[in-house]
Amino acid sequence: MSGKIALDTDVSIKFLNGDTNIDAVLLKYSEICLPAIVVGELVFGALNSKHAEQNLARHRKLIHSTKILAITEATANTYAKIRLALKKKGKPIPENDLCIAATCIEHKLPLMSCDGHFEYIDQLNLMSI
Repeated sequence: MSGKIALDTDVSIKFLNGDTNIDAVLLKYSEICLPAIVVGELVFGALNSKHAEQNLARHRKLIHSTKILAITEATANTYAKIRLALKKKGKPIPENDLCIAATCIEHKLPLMSCDGHFEYIDQLNLMSI
């Protein structure tokens, strides 16, 4: 096994929707982590869906089987540095994704995502599918 990895919301949703490519990749890791912001996005998506109760149960099953990464003062400081660096590059990314990246950097974890804008963050160890 390859250690720990954090999932972005897009990869989490692919997993929840039964994407077998995600299953095969995740089996290589000993621990799957979710940044707290990803948990919030998953719960929001479930609550905002036509089948809220059913989706919320599926999402909570995934959430409870992972390690949740909290936002700390260190996360906030990393977020600020990343946001400033991206502003100077002229490459802003969505606020939630800044928090997700900062959390992964703080915990020294790779982030598995399909969102290309994470590539603008030099310190982030980004894993593609």
